Amino acid sequence: MKLGTKLIHAGVAPDPSTGAIMTPIYQTSTYVQSAPGQHKGYEYARTQNPTRDALQQALAAIENGNYGICFGSGLAATDAIMKLLNPGDEIIVSSDLYGGTYRIFTKVFARYGLKFHFIDMQDAGNINKYLNAQTKMIWIETPTNPLMKVIDIAACAQIAQQHNLLLSVDNTFASPYLQQPLDLGAHIVVHSATKYLGGHSDVVHGAVVVKDEALAQQLYFIQNSCGAVPGPQDCFLVLRGLKTLHVRMQRHCENGAAVANFLRRHAKVDKVYWCGFEDHPNHHVAKQQMRGFGGMMSFTLKNDSMEAAMKVLSSTHLFSLAESLGGVESLIGHPASMTHASIPREERLQNGLVDSLIRLSVGIEDVDDLLADLDNAIT
Repeated sequence: MKLGTKLIHAGVAPDPSTGAIMTPIYQTSTYVQSAPGQHKGYEYARTQNPTRDALQQALAAIENGNYGICFGSGLAATDAIMKLLNPGDEIIVSSDLYGGTYRIFTKVFARYGLKFHFIDMQDAGNINKYLNAQTKMIWIETPTNPLMKVIDIAACAQIAQQHNLLLSVDNTFASPYLQQPLDLGAHIVVHSATKYLGGHSDVVHGAVVVKDEALAQQLYFIQNSCGAVPGPQDCFLVLRGLKTLHVRMQRHCENGAAVANFLRRHAKVDKVYWCGFEDHPNHHVAKQQMRGFGGMMSFTLKNDSMEAAMKVLSSTHLFSLAESLGGVESLIGHPASMTHASIPREERLQNGLVDSLIRLSVGIEDVDDLLADLDNAIT
C-alpha cells in the first residue's frame, strides 16, 4: 500500500455499531466490565482509548513502524523517550534544535543525572569524538530548527548500531511524507503532531513510533504510568489531519520552493536557509533521504539589524506572527525571542542563530499572494 493510501486508510475502519466512516470520539474515562477483569479490551482511558488506538496504528503505518505511542504534546513525547535512560547516561544531540527540546534536556533531565553533548552533526563523523562507555543515545533533528541543517540519518544509524546506541530522530519538520527515519536505521521517531501531522493549528499532540516490540512496551509503560496522554478529541483531530497530509505537503513543498527562490533573488535579503538549494550543505543527503524539501526556511536581511528584522516581522499580513509551524496558514517567527528564547544567547550565536534571523512556515495559500506579502514587508 502506497503512502497516500495509507494516510487515508491506515488504522481506520468503519465503526462496527453504526458504519460511521470516521473513527468516533470515545469521550469516556472508564469502561464497564462484565465481571472483575472481564472486559472488551478497555479498562481505563489513561491506559487505552479506541480513538487513540486508531491513531497509534495509523502513525505506525505511515512511518513504516510497528508501534505508535501518543502523548499530550511533542515535549511529552520527548519526556517519555528520555525516561528510557538512567542517571549517568550520556546523549549526543544535534546542536541546532528546537528551543523546547534544549530546555527539557538542560533544565529538567540534566538535574537527574543525564549528560548532553550538543554538537554539529552535519558531518556524522563528529559523533565519534564524544562516544564513551556512558553514551546511550544519539538525538537528531533533520532538517534542523531553525537553520535547516541536514543530518545523514543512515550514517548516524550506522554509528548507533556499531556502538549499541539508540538513535532517536525528531521528524517534525519533514513529516513521514518527506522522510521515514526508521527505514534509514533509526530506532525511534518522534513528532510534535501539533505541526504537519495535525496540519490545521487546532491541536497540541505528540507521537513516538518504533519497530522494536521491547522498546514499544517500555514506552507504553511510561505512557500509562506517567499519564501524559492526549484526549480522544485531540486524537480525532490528528487522525483527520493525516488524511490530507500528502496533498498538503505537496503544496507546502511547491510554495516553499517558490518562496525560497524569491527570497534568494530579493535585493534586501542576505542568507536564505532552505535545504532545497543545490549549494546547501548536505543537499545531496537531503536528496537521498527526503522526497522533497518542505515549506520550512529561515533568512536574514542585508541590513542585519534587529530594527530591520522587526519591521519585516510586524509588516506581513498573510504570514501571521506566531509560534508553531506546519499548519495550512503561513506563519512568520523570530526564533531568538520566540521558539529558541530558552537557549542562552551565547550558545545561539555560536550555532549561527543570530538575533535577526527570521523563520517562515510556508502554508498552502496561493503562492502569488504569499510572495506579494513578503515583498511588501521586506521592501
